[in-house]
Amino acid sequence: MADQASQTREPREIPTAFAIAEALRIAMASDPTVILMGEDVAGGGRRPEGTDEMGGIMSVTRGLVGDFPSQVLDTPISEMGILGTAVGAAVTGMRPVVELMFMDFIGTCLDPLLNQASKFRYMFGGKARIPLTVRTVTGAGMQAAAQHSQSLYWMTAGIPGLKTVIPSNAADAKGLLLAAIRCDDPVVFCEPKGILFLSTDVPEGDYEVPIGKANIVRAGSDVSLVGMGATVGMALAAAAELERDGISAEVLDLRSLAPLDEEAILTTLAKTGRLVVVDEATPRCGIASDVAALCVDKGFDLLNGPVRRVTAAMCPVPFTRVLEEAYMPSTARILEAVRGLL
Repeated sequence: MADQASQTREPREIPTAFAIAEALRIAMASDPTVILMGEDVAGGGRRPEGTDEMGGIMSVTRGLVGDFPSQVLDTPISEMGILGTAVGAAVTGMRPVVELMFMDFIGTCLDPLLNQASKFRYMFGGKARIPLTVRTVTGAGMQAAAQHSQSLYWMTAGIPGLKTVIPSNAADAKGLLLAAIRCDDPVVFCEPKGILFLSTDVPEGDYEVPIGKANIVRAGSDVSLVGMGATVGMALAAAAELERDGISAEVLDLRSLAPLDEEAILTTLAKTGRLVVVDEATPRCGIASDVAALCVDKGFDLLNGPVRRVTAAMCPVPFTRVLEEAYMPSTARILEAVRGLL
């Protein structure tokens, strides 16, 4: 669901990938300092009319270079070079949007984020602005194997000075990306594979979804299901199944991992007394563990049972489809966790 401001506009049903492209188009049209950088985001440069453009690893940016030839920039195959250039552009007046093909590649370019972009505002007494957005694909489910299927958003969410957001639907993807691009701090914008080509209602025009605000997507009273990205759909499917058994499940979409909407998590816990958190990442040191710790630390008196975590397995992502499906969280595993609580 989009924010209240966007709900006044007429929605259309489009895929998340199209909604992201729409946000980029609006941002570049309204602000010439917004530039899009990445490997093959323009398909090899200024291609002649009528030829195909790759549009990035998921073809999200296809067509943008024709309308914004000076703002859509193909880069060399060097993630460190791309991020380093983008940080420099951000501190000198531009609003770069970088496409990092897969979040798995963050290991090759972490320093510009970890030690530069995230620290500038603090080290310069709040005077520095770092309006940098990093778009990156996360998650399993496409048989992209162990090096292209990880959900590493817990890494960036744990870095002070970085913001990390992850939409669960097309409307939020558009609004969150516009908010990220216009933010004066560095934002990592995660694009889960599981939702990129799913269509949902998306409002027309320009709107923002606030960073740092979770969203109740289904009200309930017996148990709280907390999800993020593609796991929100799993949680909604589980809630529908539980309703047939007379169990009322509330579903909270985190949307923002850093800053984390602690108030929303504790509010839903206070309402139901039971909480299951669903995370595509591995269980150790992840967002699911962070949410569980929050509930124990600040909401212990609200709990009527242990916090359950439904996560990926603690192993590399398998390539084989049947093993990949077993590796990932699922609606069936959410149902098992809820029924174990009740």
